[in-house]
Amino acid sequence: MIESREDIRVQPPAPATQATTVLDYLALARFDHMTKHVFIIPGFVLACALRRDTVTLEIAPIVLGIISAVFIASANYVINEWLDREFDAIHPVKSKRIAVVKSLSAKWVYAEYATFLLLGLCLASEVADLFFLTAIAFALSGVAYNVRPLRLKDKTFVDVLTESINNPIRLTLGWSMADPATLPPSSLILAYWMGGAFLMGAKRLSEYRDIAAGPGVALLHRYRQSFLHYTEERLIVSCFLYAMLSAFSIAIFLVKYRIEYVLALPAFALLFAFYLALSLRKDSVAQKPERLFKERRLMAIVIVTVGLLVALTVVDIPVLEHFSTPHFISVDGALD
Repeated sequence: MIESREDIRVQPPAPATQATTVLDYLALARFDHMTKHVFIIPGFVLACALRRDTVTLEIAPIVLGIISAVFIASANYVINEWLDREFDAIHPVKSKRIAVVKSLSAKWVYAEYATFLLLGLCLASEVADLFFLTAIAFALSGVAYNVRPLRLKDKTFVDVLTESINNPIRLTLGWSMADPATLPPSSLILAYWMGGAFLMGAKRLSEYRDIAAGPGVALLHRYRQSFLHYTEERLIVSCFLYAMLSAFSIAIFLVKYRIEYVLALPAFALLFAFYLALSLRKDSVAQKPERLFKERRLMAIVIVTVGLLVALTVVDIPVLEHFSTPHFISVDGALD
């Protein structure tokens, strides 16, 4: 039987007695998650490759843009961990987070959030108008995801789609550093979004399997309302759907902008397959995407994929144009 909203209500964690320091507050910003900003790089590189005639490379916008993205992401992490503390106290791993085990002051947490957010937006305003507007969207996504009355992280499937929208936001941040006059292609934006949804869905799947096999599904229901309507089967099917939509969008982008890139599609398919396999492992690294760079085989596939894309950027294969135009095989006379 599925619990009601009242059944899953939790009590605030007991007040911690450990003394707090400035480092405890800074830990809320999760600077160790900066590896996620790697998703900015393809946006910048693709803008340079596809809009080379209009791009003017300058160091200052790149540096300011990256620092801005780090500050805004850190602001989102601060509000995330603070508002989740009573639920994280239930989780077998997240119960060790600073906001749970230390007695932090609300006024200093909100001051930290505001400081990081304002610094990020101020720096963003110095990069470009498009970058600034995208940075605002980045900040608003954190509010919609974490703050009531929206708190979209509590809504099944919507939580994944909302969290993963940060992927195309990061793509656009990178793109606008190089070309602030245009947006990335819609096919690329959708590919990034659905690819991010696949990653987040796989994270939910891994978390579901581990906790269901240990403390039990009832704990998941108390921890996060979105898990009330998740099952292992639904999560696997949703991952498959996100991967299909992402691959479809990737194919459109590759064929439309450089036909040679289609030869890299098998590498992308292997990435999706290997990552899904990772999420099915116990204590999977899929639950901690910021540590994915430590997964050697995954990184090897990423390197091969990037290498293929680089090679296919400089190597023309005219025969592939044949596959981008309608063509029918005539059988007239062959059956006589």
